[in-house]
Amino acid sequence: MISLLDYGAGNVRSLRNAVTRLGYAITDIRTPDDILGAERLLFPGVGAFGAAMGRLQELGFVEPLRQYLLADRPFLGICIGLQCLFEGSDESPETAGLGVIPGRIGRFPASDLSVPHMGWNGLRVCRESSLLAGLERDRFYFVHSYCARPGADNADWLLAETDYGAPFVSAVQRGEVIALQFHPEKSGIAGLELLQRFLTGTVTVAPFADAGAPAATPSPDHARTGADRPPTRLAKRVIACLDVRSNDAGDLVVTKGDQYDVREQGEVRNLGKPVDLAARYYREGADEITFLNITAFRDFPLRDQPMLEVLRRTSEQVFVPLTIGGGIRAFTDADGRDYSALDVADEYFRSGADKISIGSDAVYTVEQVRAAGADGTSAIEQIARRYGNQAVVISIDPRRVYVASPEDTERTVVETTIPGPAGERFCWFQCTVSGGREGRDVDAVELASICEQLGAGEILLNSIDRDGTGAGFDLELIRAVRAAVRIPVIASSGAGSPAHFVEVFTETAADAALAAGIFHRREVPISGVKEALADAGVPVRAA
Repeated sequence: MISLLDYGAGNVRSLRNAVTRLGYAITDIRTPDDILGAERLLFPGVGAFGAAMGRLQELGFVEPLRQYLLADRPFLGICIGLQCLFEGSDESPETAGLGVIPGRIGRFPASDLSVPHMGWNGLRVCRESSLLAGLERDRFYFVHSYCARPGADNADWLLAETDYGAPFVSAVQRGEVIALQFHPEKSGIAGLELLQRFLTGTVTVAPFADAGAPAATPSPDHARTGADRPPTRLAKRVIACLDVRSNDAGDLVVTKGDQYDVREQGEVRNLGKPVDLAARYYREGADEITFLNITAFRDFPLRDQPMLEVLRRTSEQVFVPLTIGGGIRAFTDADGRDYSALDVADEYFRSGADKISIGSDAVYTVEQVRAAGADGTSAIEQIARRYGNQAVVISIDPRRVYVASPEDTERTVVETTIPGPAGERFCWFQCTVSGGREGRDVDAVELASICEQLGAGEILLNSIDRDGTGAGFDLELIRAVRAAVRIPVIASSGAGSPAHFVEVFTETAADAALAAGIFHRREVPISGVKEALADAGVPVRAA
């Protein structure tokens, strides 16, 4: 029997589904006694260190969990489940960790690298372990802003490290206790294989080569037997996007617009069923799947049961990250009951989403912040506090507004190589709401910058001007926004060929690139995109 310690931190449905997919029964830990009675214990976690440890304290789980770990019983910690093993974290300085591993968790330092560290990176295995044997060439999915660094205090635990600026601890093992900074349940076939090995039985790990060294105090250089191996590299992500809406018959379909117009000869374009297409893209090697529920702003999301069912069914067969956007905002229903944006996000996470995307509401929030400052009540702030920055994606839908001179507007202006209708050499990128139908006096650079300050962890940068054109990504827009933020930026809109993906990754600092129509219509296969990127020297996860 596999026991899951679910304390309410983000999407654990995917881990449940992965365990079930592998043929195992799974039960929830509900009481402190359940921990000590577990045969094999899974401790997943997404979100903030302080929130995770605080919840464990509230539930009375801390001491029995420590007893379980110190007794060297089968344990697999994931993400926060690794970080909580340490003594503390700079993310929540006043909160104590479990203290099983010496040392503290620290934030990635300021640099030109995006934080969170988000996406597919490799492992440099430091000791032989049956857990990782044969998986050294695979990439696994990471999403975190804080990490442990390898050193003398944790050397007897170190199993693998990963490079992002400098090496950090990506896997630990001592005896039966294992923890991973990455998410095996979101790491495709390789991740499922790793989970299978843990669930099957005892996972052995080689002792340190120097038998004369005390087991608890090997030197860092001694423990890091992989230190002379090539550095790992974070892959650029290729994301498949599915715009989902109801057609005129009331069925949920995947559609695609041209500059946000999804109708053709009066009918909604129907390019397939959401779950079927998502499963296809997973098999073809998509690094993430994004669902944009493009009619959700008209309906109350918690009653939008078909879309929630799409998420649930997709998470049963797709083991890469899932993002959902549409309708993440506060509501009052017809009965007068109030729902916060956090309530809506909670339901999406429970249904299988790893990240939620906020669009129009982000524009309104920035307008409010501009007028009165941040007050901690926005959807961005609430969700980031509960689930962590990495769970909040800001979807920006801008269009170009040309001006003769930068002095003609207070917005952030770029000098463009694509002149305006009257030959204008300058433009700004106006944010829109309600599916691109209404422009607001907010530019994309300002929106991205303020949303990062509020706690967002990623930007999905669309372009109304390029949408459906197949003319390539708007590189000037991407450069402008990417230069203003440190969080990852996803380029979207305009891809028409593999060469456009090569261009966006070699000509800008975009962290990921997203496409929809060319994948739906099978004009460009995901494998073809990745082959072109690999040929150009861009690091990618193999399709």
